[in-house]
Amino acid sequence: MDKLSNISSAISKEVACPFCGILCDDLVIQNRDETLKVLENGCHKAIAYFETKHVPSFPKINGTNASLSDAINEICDILKKSHNPLFAGLGTDVGGMRQVMHLADKTGAVVDHMHGNALIRNSLVLQDLGWITTTMSEIRNRSDLIIFAGTDATNFPRFFERAIWNKRSMFKLKNEQRQIVYIGDQLDTKAGINPNGKQPLTLNCKTEQIGEVISGLHALVTGATLDTKKIAGIKIKTLQSLAEQMKSAKYGVIVWSPSELDIPHAELTIQNFCEIVKYLTRFTRFAGFSLAGNDGATSANSVCAWQSGYPLRVNFDKGYPEYDAQRYSTHNLLKNKEVDSLFWISSFSSTTNIPRAAIPTIVLGTPETNLNFKPNVFIPVATPGIDHSGQLIRTDSVVSLPLKKLRQSPYTSVSSILKQVLERM
Repeated sequence: MDKLSNISSAISKEVACPFCGILCDDLVIQNRDETLKVLENGCHKAIAYFETKHVPSFPKINGTNASLSDAINEICDILKKSHNPLFAGLGTDVGGMRQVMHLADKTGAVVDHMHGNALIRNSLVLQDLGWITTTMSEIRNRSDLIIFAGTDATNFPRFFERAIWNKRSMFKLKNEQRQIVYIGDQLDTKAGINPNGKQPLTLNCKTEQIGEVISGLHALVTGATLDTKKIAGIKIKTLQSLAEQMKSAKYGVIVWSPSELDIPHAELTIQNFCEIVKYLTRFTRFAGFSLAGNDGATSANSVCAWQSGYPLRVNFDKGYPEYDAQRYSTHNLLKNKEVDSLFWISSFSSTTNIPRAAIPTIVLGTPETNLNFKPNVFIPVATPGIDHSGQLIRTDSVVSLPLKKLRQSPYTSVSSILKQVLERM
């Protein structure tokens, strides 16, 4: 760190990275002439986003450059004429999402996140039968058996570094005591190799068969005898051995990523995870863990829940929040022509697929956003955790982390723009 201290006050330490749901908060970032460089602890995703340089971008009305004030006035005109607005994307921080909820309440809008399908897979399970989940800290300090079901965590690049192969544990849990298991198809298991060289256990099956495998394991941990030699191509002896490991584990965890379980009725597979966890708590400590929260998804869902009483996919058209997990999805609303304007927000990434709809469309996006159509209004916005301070909620929903402003930006935050819209409505 001596080398870093010579560079000057342009070094920011303990920076939280907003570009995936685990919110690593140990980055060291250098600002030199408003150009950022990740000096320490950045994954490939963090480096790509933090080191993206500002590009010139301007508010636009129907493809023509306009002032920010005129663009905001145009947004107000569209929303005043709209009877059923849809606020979607919702890639913003806690402050931005609070303003989304205020504006949705005022305009009678529906709210849904760009990762709404993944969020709903979890929400349906929690609403139906409940679950027992854990945190990154508990995994890091206690877990000796981690089962990755349908995911290899590559979408969360530092998960193994931060939560599994860590250097220190509060309860003297050594890395060689951890057993990693993968269940699924075409998973990259390299990260699961123990630092001492021990290979993970890999059970190969199609994604849509994972629920079947877990159901078999559930039967085996109860002591049932299965009248078959294989489940999804996996030998019963292999499953029996894993079932015994699950029962004898001191602290087991099943990890899944709802976005990667892109199969029909994926919530039933997740429910299988949660039900076997509940049963195993009769013998030992066991819990589930959902890897999610990219593009501020966990924050958006949490803000919606504490302000409306429901998770995302809420409609304020009746003057009170009405929740419907299927009807109020972005896809279904646009397909069924149940909304007459679209307000899309994405302040973290320029690569989100913005729906092209034959209705008035407003886009608040990063300056790098490339659109294949001309929305009625486009406003380039600042990114939380780079261009302005803010707050995000981590994937396990138990920790909210502050985001630092790291550079000066000519662009305005989502929260500020929505406040101005509210004031002018």
